[in-house]
Amino acid sequence: MNKHIALTFDDGPNTDTTPQVLEKLKKYGIPASFFLIGNNITPESAAVSKAAFEYGCEICNHSRSHPSMPELSAEEIRAEVEFTDGKIKEITGAAPRFFRPPYIAVNDVMIDNIDKTFIAGIGTEDWLDEVTAEMRAEKILAQAKNGSIILLHDAQGNSQTVAALDLIIPALLNDGYEFLTVTNLFAAEGVEPKRGIIYSNVLQTEMY
Repeated sequence: MNKHIALTFDDGPNTDTTPQVLEKLKKYGIPASFFLIGNNITPESAAVSKAAFEYGCEICNHSRSHPSMPELSAEEIRAEVEFTDGKIKEITGAAPRFFRPPYIAVNDVMIDNIDKTFIAGIGTEDWLDEVTAEMRAEKILAQAKNGSIILLHDAQGNSQTVAALDLIIPALLNDGYEFLTVTNLFAAEGVEPKRGIIYSNVLQTEMY
C-alpha cells in the first residue's frame, strides 16, 4: 500500500525563505501547500507564490493578520479570511479550499463563519530558534504516518527549517512516502473533507 503525506508551510510569503523552500521542493521533485498571511502578500512575494503555484504547489489561507481569531467578532473573522482569499485569487485564479487557524485556535464562531476545511498538522515548534534543524527533523519523522499533514513555517529568516527539509524529505521518500498537496492527499485517501474537523491527518474522523 502506498503511503501519502503533505508538507505545508505557514506565515509566508516572503522573498527570502519562501524561495529557499521552493528550491528544496524542486530539488526533490515534490509539491507542498503554502498557507499565506494576507498582509505578507506584496507584488514581490506574490510572484514567489505564483511560481510555487505554477510548479504544482497549493496556495491556502492563513488569515490576513494572524490574530487570535476566537477573540474576534463574526464580521472580523469573515474579513480576515475574505481579504486573504482575494489576494490568493489574484495569484491562482481561485479561492482556496483550506484554512489554517492562527495558533490553531478555534471556536464555534469561526466554524460557523469560515466556509473552508480547517487544517492543523504535526509540528515541531520550528518558529523557535533553539529548536535545531536536526531536532525539527527528528520530531517530524517520529510523528509521520500515512495521511499526515506536516506543519512547518517559511517565515522570514527561518533558515533552520529550510535546512531541516534536507533531512525530512529524503527520509520520508526512503520510507516509501509520496508527497502530495493537501487537496491531493485527501483525494489519494478517498476522503471528502468535512467542516467541523480540524485535520492533522486526513484520516481523522473526530469532530471539533
